[in-house]
Amino acid sequence: MIVYHFRWNNRWFSHSRKGGFSMQSVSLKTKLGIFAAGLLSFIGILVETSMNVTFPTLMRTMHISLATVQWLTTAYLLLVTIVMSSTAYALKRFSSRRLFFFAAVMSLAGTVAAMLAPNFLLLLMGRMLQAVATGIATPLMFQLVFTRIPFKQIGKWTGFASIIVSLAPALGPTYGGIITSLWSWRAIFVGVFPLLIIATLLGAYSLHAPALGTDGAHFDWGGLTLLAFTFTSLVIAFSTVGEYGWASKTFGVGLLISAALMVSMTAYARHGSRHLFDYRILKNGVLRQRLLQYFGLQLINIGLSFVLPLFAQNVLHATPMGAGLMLLPGALIGAAVAPLAGKVYDRHGANRLLILSATLASIAMLLFAGLTHHFNIVMIAALYIVFRIGFNSGFGTAVSDASLQVATRQKSDQNAMFSMMQQFAGSFGTSLMSAVIAAKALHMHTVSATITGSQTDFWLLFGFAIVILITGLLVAKRNKTRRHSGQRKMNRSDD
Repeated sequence: MIVYHFRWNNRWFSHSRKGGFSMQSVSLKTKLGIFAAGLLSFIGILVETSMNVTFPTLMRTMHISLATVQWLTTAYLLLVTIVMSSTAYALKRFSSRRLFFFAAVMSLAGTVAAMLAPNFLLLLMGRMLQAVATGIATPLMFQLVFTRIPFKQIGKWTGFASIIVSLAPALGPTYGGIITSLWSWRAIFVGVFPLLIIATLLGAYSLHAPALGTDGAHFDWGGLTLLAFTFTSLVIAFSTVGEYGWASKTFGVGLLISAALMVSMTAYARHGSRHLFDYRILKNGVLRQRLLQYFGLQLINIGLSFVLPLFAQNVLHATPMGAGLMLLPGALIGAAVAPLAGKVYDRHGANRLLILSATLASIAMLLFAGLTHHFNIVMIAALYIVFRIGFNSGFGTAVSDASLQVATRQKSDQNAMFSMMQQFAGSFGTSLMSAVIAAKALHMHTVSATITGSQTDFWLLFGFAIVILITGLLVAKRNKTRRHSGQRKMNRSDD
């Protein structure tokens, strides 16, 4: 049998006279390139959620409030969001190798700065450098998956990539809790150095893909500025609640400014001559729902990773290590679910998986909200397992299915948009969860404020889960109706 091999659109195909066309297996360099970018992303996200467990310690040692210390997470995620908004252009303009090494240098510099920081401001600056690295590495990882992985393996490989994005937030509290209890919060940054070296060496060996090209387009600095101000103003507005309360003029003015900026950003996106993304992809109703699911699941995920360790330490008097280990079973089980969900998606599609995901997330959040006053470590760990199964069933599936809704030339736009909104979900979620608890603390003792504030947070997250479930059911129903309509047309044509 004679077999011919050829390359098209950065993918290798084979053709035989007997078997026709087929796509070859994924090369070792492609696998290592995805792993290298993913490991760099993993480091940034791991450190981000590791710091959540250190908040009570940092508040005591640096003499700062919860409203201040939460900026280590909120500001980090906000900058990641802004950086990711530029990657639709950057992924076309620069080669994967250049982007990867720039991210690696930023991660190294940020790690050293944070590790040696003598005060909160310098610690925050180090985290900002790490944010730049994560903002580049995460979209780069998914771009490699979407452009270099065979079509029939997209779900499986996106599942593996999603493990990196979703496992790190769950492992972070465990890692941070153990390190802080045994040594110091500074050791969190020491521990990621070996991973940084491994990621850099793997990237040097495997990443050589050229830039895709921008077709002469110029970067949209105006759009980036508007987006940055809009997202920042919204997060700052909610962060003021912890100091002034929900009824304060400061919060009201902040919301009005955010609303005005949102209107301006929408008008600019519709009528501007340059765009950060190809916003036309949002005309696709299925893609919009997948974006909502991706955003909502990440908001719940990061929100829980903020609230649960705080609750365990302030209310249940757990050590940082105990608060971290509490989430470990869910993290490990969720990691096992993600690639299995990818295989199911490759065979059976997205709708059932996404409905299952939203259903489990809704059940978990309802139980979290209803049982808040009866919590113990074991109960929290069990409910978190339910959520992680739901989360990992839908998180990778949503972005996988979204990538199939757009043309190849629009995949970088879809990738950057999803990555950006995923990070903004974390930033906004942390700010919102913190605001609720901090506002309660203005009038209550710390323990009472944490209990009542956490319960309110759980009800808010339950609302997000229900919205995801309803929209998923509507999309599934619409797809089913279209399939039946198409089948009837085929039957009439046969007659």
